[in-house]
Amino acid sequence: MPSLPELMPTEVSEETFGGVTYHVAGELVPVLSVDVTNMPVYFEHHILLWKNTTITIGLKSLKGALKRMIAGMQIFVTEASGPGVIAFSRDGPGHIVPIHLRRGEEIQVREHQFLAATASVDYTFERVRGLGTMLFGQSGFFIDRFRGENGDGIVWLHGYGNVFEKVLAPGETIDIEPGGWLFKDASVRMDTRIDKLSSGFFGAAMNFVVNRFTGPGRVGIQSMYLHMPSEE
Repeated sequence: MPSLPELMPTEVSEETFGGVTYHVAGELVPVLSVDVTNMPVYFEHHILLWKNTTITIGLKSLKGALKRMIAGMQIFVTEASGPGVIAFSRDGPGHIVPIHLRRGEEIQVREHQFLAATASVDYTFERVRGLGTMLFGQSGFFIDRFRGENGDGIVWLHGYGNVFEKVLAPGETIDIEPGGWLFKDASVRMDTRIDKLSSGFFGAAMNFVVNRFTGPGRVGIQSMYLHMPSEE
């Protein structure tokens, strides 16, 4: 039997990597707490839960600001610098997962599911038109790209339901419902498969659509799959 996707840790305590120490706790709506004394962290502004009063909040500009503005994407994110601890949570049930990136490593993430990242991680995006046209309308959708540009770093993601990880061997494949994937390594290829299903009843037919991922590399799967507004 092929190996099953594995549940990623739901709690993290006193984990240190990329210049920060962080915690993840909570079963229904988890909370991420990060000590930003030695490394700033940038995040989506609406996810702030609490912070020490010693922490300074500012704006961090993103690369490709004009392209992002034209595409309707945010051109700034909020950045926190220490000393102190800051905590984040998203307004919805789910699972917070940390992705550790070594210098030069890249992770590609489903749009709107980025939570926070260390300042050493570079943040860009790409529009996926072909897949979006077939599934969600002419505008397509976006994939966020995070890369350990200036050293080791962390990206924290929020998945709906629970998040499972499947490590694909070279050439190994897995089909995932279009709303079910959360992240993938840059080495993993993503294609769309559309199978026509026919019942034979008055010639009724429907399409069965999946995303096919081909290794090598990791793929993250969220059990409560979600279609974002830009994908409808």
